[in-house]
Amino acid sequence: MAARANPFPSLMSENPPQLRARLAELLDALGCGLIERDTAIRVTLLTALAAEHVLLIGPPGTAKSELARRLHLAFRDAAYFERLLTRFSVPEELFGPLSIAALERDRYERQTAGFLPTASIAFIDEVFKANSAILNALLTLLNEREFDNGAHRVATPLITVVGATNDVPEDEIVAAFYDRFLVRMELGPVSAAAFFDLVRLPLEQGLSVPERLRIGRDELQRLAAAVDAVVLPEVVVHLLADLRAHLGAQDIYVSDRRWRKLVKLLKTAALTDGRDRVTVWDVWLAQFCTAQRPEQQQAVAQWYATRLGTWRALDPERMQRVIAAFEAQLELEVNAADLNYDAAGHLSLDDAINDAKGGAQAPRMTFMRTRRYGDTHIGARVAQVQQLIDAIDGYVLDLDATLREVATEVAAHLWLARDFAATATRNLEQTRANVLTLRARAQDVRDGFAALPRLAADDEVTPAPIAA
Repeated sequence: MAARANPFPSLMSENPPQLRARLAELLDALGCGLIERDTAIRVTLLTALAAEHVLLIGPPGTAKSELARRLHLAFRDAAYFERLLTRFSVPEELFGPLSIAALERDRYERQTAGFLPTASIAFIDEVFKANSAILNALLTLLNEREFDNGAHRVATPLITVVGATNDVPEDEIVAAFYDRFLVRMELGPVSAAAFFDLVRLPLEQGLSVPERLRIGRDELQRLAAAVDAVVLPEVVVHLLADLRAHLGAQDIYVSDRRWRKLVKLLKTAALTDGRDRVTVWDVWLAQFCTAQRPEQQQAVAQWYATRLGTWRALDPERMQRVIAAFEAQLELEVNAADLNYDAAGHLSLDDAINDAKGGAQAPRMTFMRTRRYGDTHIGARVAQVQQLIDAIDGYVLDLDATLREVATEVAAHLWLARDFAATATRNLEQTRANVLTLRARAQDVRDGFAALPRLAADDEVTPAPIAA
């Protein structure tokens, strides 16, 4: 379990428990009156704290613009800009009109006050309908937080851009722009079960976020300065490497830039959750950053769910291969036979028999006898399987510790979906049941080796280990 001691005492004015409580209260305030949008609120706010951008994908009327407007209320003294783009939109709509006074002095500059270059939080609806002139300007703005105004490149106060689209285009021209949105989240209509709560909501909802909960720019700057010191443990690095290999096998490309930004998001999640290191639980957020298309997100989430509990010392899949190898070896040794020699050391022959036509008698060899094994051989086999059983027992203890961690660490995690702890518990309990089934198979193999027919004298050599 990652430490919740204050690793960065100068990060905020309050200590980590107070900061977590403040952010938790802020999340509750932002989500007030929204149905089935709790995860979207959490992930969107975290993305902004990491100074990254989020793309909301879904049909009209699924609260995409409402999420952006509420996100704006999370920040102190943050200017907000919102625009709906069409294929006829021109740069002036986002970046401001040309300055007549500047033109009179032979300078090509825009009056940006009140437009995107002066905004802290921006919502751009139907973002992929922008033309190439707008997209090129947006690329610099999103990446460098700078805007080319005439001959000068000026810094902008931009914290995050929330983009929205009904669908993800296949056009390669917008691929680079699409990649700038680290987090991509699909939003659909509320479920049938939540529909009753939806229609009972007040028609007019006022939302007020107390000033004490809002995040200041100075806090964001201290957060950015401290995030790199958060530890990225090897277990998390290997889990990300496994995910990269899995995605590669599915022909899902994730750029190197996105992997680095994902690490930044994970470190931000840990830091704002009051921890000095990333945990494997933070990697749950990877589903929103690595899927190229919305339908792939669930597949990444499912992959992560199946990996729960497998990042410890052993892997159940490898356990199964090892046990299957032992089972095959046991079957081979049980069914093995040797030539049957008599006490004088000669092959034992059956009594003479006649052929079916009454021909001459002919001797024939008896049926081969069951092979017998020495104590050294049997003891070595039993010890090999027992070593695996001991490792499984240790793995079960790790799983039990992980289940306890879910009940404490994961249930209190600031950025995970509220239902994730229950999902994780179900998956871990299933993994535990599967591992116990493997243990029972291993016990049967151990007992099978112990019951092998024995030689009267031990003249066997120690057998080689079984390879999985």
